[in-house]
Amino acid sequence: MNFNLTQIPARTQQPRNSGITMVMDKGLSITEVHNFMSVSGPHVDIVKLGFGTSFVTPKLREKIEAYKSYNVPIYFGGTLFEAFLVRNQFNDYIAVCKDYGVDYMEVSDGSITIPHAEKCGYIEKLTQHGTVLSEVGSKDAAHIIPPYKWIELMRAELEAGSSYVIAEAREAGNVGIYRGSGEVREGLVQEILTQIPEEKILWEAPQKAQQLYFLELIGCNVNLGNIAPQEVIALEAMRVGLRGDTFELYLDKA
Repeated sequence: MNFNLTQIPARTQQPRNSGITMVMDKGLSITEVHNFMSVSGPHVDIVKLGFGTSFVTPKLREKIEAYKSYNVPIYFGGTLFEAFLVRNQFNDYIAVCKDYGVDYMEVSDGSITIPHAEKCGYIEKLTQHGTVLSEVGSKDAAHIIPPYKWIELMRAELEAGSSYVIAEAREAGNVGIYRGSGEVREGLVQEILTQIPEEKILWEAPQKAQQLYFLELIGCNVNLGNIAPQEVIALEAMRVGLRGDTFELYLDKA
């Protein structure tokens, strides 16, 4: 940090196992990647090339190398995994990840239906090739999963080898663990936390109010994802109580 302030909560240090900030890149240029990382690099732990953007991104290999030059792992969005899978190209997906030097992989079923035992099988296979993150929850707002099922799915996917389970919210933060308005389904979240270790969950939280909810509930080292590149510094300030929303969280009230 640039100067000394007392009563600042202790943040985990990179490379982090908890307190992760996952950024969603929906189409930054290579120049923008360098500009973004030059400012935000110390606070970025993983970058997701959102949904299927990697398929249409020019100079993809060069872009991936740009991120790697800052020692930040990247992965292709889960929608791309599903696009390969629905076309019976699972082995091609593995080959593409190897070809581009991508050793983080997301297994999701937000857009297609995959029997859960089969999904866990894909997780197990991909752990032989890298670090797996698996996403739980549907992108269909009408598909409501009861809390006990979220817990059951998350537990099984962690046992299959996922390093983290991602709680689905989409890029807008209006499905999965959130209502259509973006409001947190608090009962669901708190019930999940009774069974699944908080450090193993990556909560997608693109909206500031959602980030604030999890910071207040879990603390400054909660894992948050789908953060916009331009919001990383603001989020880090909020994590340590240097934004109006969290200003009093860590102050000694005496």
